[in-house]
Amino acid sequence: MKVIKIMSNHSKKQKIIQSLNPDDAFTVLMLLLKENPDLEDRIYQISMRILTNVDSDDIMLDVYSELNMLDVDDLYNSSGRTRYGYVEPSEEAWNMFQDALEPFIDEMKKYQKRNMPIVAKEFCIGIIKGLRKFENESTSDFKDWAVDAPEESVENVFDEWKTGQPSKEHIDEISQIIKEGR
Repeated sequence: MKVIKIMSNHSKKQKIIQSLNPDDAFTVLMLLLKENPDLEDRIYQISMRILTNVDSDDIMLDVYSELNMLDVDDLYNSSGRTRYGYVEPSEEAWNMFQDALEPFIDEMKKYQKRNMPIVAKEFCIGIIKGLRKFENESTSDFKDWAVDAPEESVENVFDEWKTGQPSKEHIDEISQIIKEGR
C-alpha cells in the first residue's frame, strides 16, 4: 500500500510538472538555477544536446507539412470582397504562405543569434528542401494560388540566412543545394 502511495505522489508531481506551459517551465528553471548555481554546467550541457539535435530532413518534412496543410478554403474565406474592401486572393495566398514559413525562419535566426552556425545552416537547408518538396510534390489546391511563392521564398530564406554572416564554404554549400533543386 505504501508503494502505491509513493507512486501516486510521484505521478501527481510528474503531472503537475508536465502541465507547465513554456513560460512557467522557464521560470522554474531560472529559480532552480538561482538556488543551485552549480547546476549551470549541467543545464548548459543538456541545452546544447537538445539545441544541436537538428536534422535538415526533419525540418524539410515539417516545412512541407505546414505548407501542404494550407487550405484553399481558408484562402477563399479570407480573400475577395470583405467588409473593408477587396483582398486579392493571390496576395492573401502569399501572406498565408509566408505566415506558415515564418516560424521556421525565426528558428533559423535564433540559431544564428546563439552563434550556432552549423545548426542555422541545417535549418536553412531544411527550409529550402521543404520549399522544393512542396513545389515539386504537393497536389494542394492552395499551391495554384501561390505558384511563385516557393521559388521566391527559397531566395528569401537564403538571403535571410546570409545576414548571419555564414562562412564562404557554407554559402557555397547552400548555393549548390539551391542550384541542384532547380
